[in-house]
Amino acid sequence: MHGSISQAKSLTQDICRQAGDYSDINIALLPTFVHLAEVHQLIKNTAIKLGAQNLYPGTQGAFTGEVSGQMLKDLGCQYVLIGHSERRALFHEDLSLIAAKFKAAVDAGLQPILCVGETQQQREQGKTEQIVSEQIRSVIQFAGINAFEQAVIAYEPVWAIGTGLTATPDQAEEVHAYIRELIAQNNVELAKTICILYGGSMKPENAAQLLAKPDIDGGLIGGASLDANSFLAICKAASEKTHSLQNS
Repeated sequence: MHGSISQAKSLTQDICRQAGDYSDINIALLPTFVHLAEVHQLIKNTAIKLGAQNLYPGTQGAFTGEVSGQMLKDLGCQYVLIGHSERRALFHEDLSLIAAKFKAAVDAGLQPILCVGETQQQREQGKTEQIVSEQIRSVIQFAGINAFEQAVIAYEPVWAIGTGLTATPDQAEEVHAYIRELIAQNNVELAKTICILYGGSMKPENAAQLLAKPDIDGGLIGGASLDANSFLAICKAASEKTHSLQNS
């Protein structure tokens, strides 16, 4: 929840000026609801994709203040965040609501970015895998594993976001590999292709090291996305990973 229309416009324009240099990766911008239309106009002639930060699982009706997947689709969105750690913590979204939102996104033709991750207390208690498993399995049980063919997963170690603590590349890779194994238990081929993003304060300073890990496919960028140069530096690191994979 940042910025004004003029700030959103300026940031998007700055990103667009150089994003074409990284045409070999997928770049998506997910502004607030009130800035979606403005950002869409600025990126519609580029390869940059549009996404939203949330949706309501209903299709239409008396749900004052909410936004449906079809509304987002009409605005030009291709992606939508589901189950972001702030939605879980601040707005008390439980597993059943998040699963319903995930299915609503897929039904609307949107690509959900399912966010999963543990708090510092849960990690200290050795519950990381248990928490991540519950968060993913609840969605599989409700929406089916085939729904993940249109989905992205983002691992957010809540304890490493805005706390000063940092997940090492090895710590991040360990959970990413576990997530891929969870998917493989349900669909081996899907596990090979599903995109798993890292959302634990990826920055220009650590992007290359994180992206060098085999199961980290990209980043869900928070604070660093508010600065065009920082965001584009992360895009550059992702592009360089793509080049190294193509040449290997």
